[in-house]
Amino acid sequence: MSTVKLTVNGRAVAVDVEDRTLLVHLLRDNLNLTGTHVGCDTSQCGACVVHMDGKAVKSCTMLAAQADGANVTTIEGIAKGDELHPMQAAFRDNHGLQCGYCTPGMIMSAIDIVHRHGGQLDEPTVRHELEGNICRCTGYHNIVKAVLDAAGRMKVSQAAE
Repeated sequence: MSTVKLTVNGRAVAVDVEDRTLLVHLLRDNLNLTGTHVGCDTSQCGACVVHMDGKAVKSCTMLAAQADGANVTTIEGIAKGDELHPMQAAFRDNHGLQCGYCTPGMIMSAIDIVHRHGGQLDEPTVRHELEGNICRCTGYHNIVKAVLDAAGRMKVSQAAE
């Protein structure tokens, strides 16, 4: 057993876990943050994407100990109270989800994409960047629309801050 100390969604936590515990299981089982989904355990589907120190990572292939001292943000930590994050709002407004299983990972990946590419996003770039996230329901069309819409919203939101 090891104690992993990290900040999750702005809250400092210390969790005793077995050394083989994956970050996704620390989040879901120890912290009850079940928005981060387990889809494949092989890094193929992207349902488990969270942000660690501001970058998107697949939490099903990371040991919890690797996150020791890190700042982790999950889907539960991106809204400001009752106000959805611009990416969440764009997914809602553009019907970028159906069953919703992949949605948390898609949103977390998409936020990272916008942060890395800023205003230089177009449809081919978004499609290429989302290749590590699998959606079995939507065909990606509305997801891509949502990401492009959110990129504009996030730019406006950042300018207002």
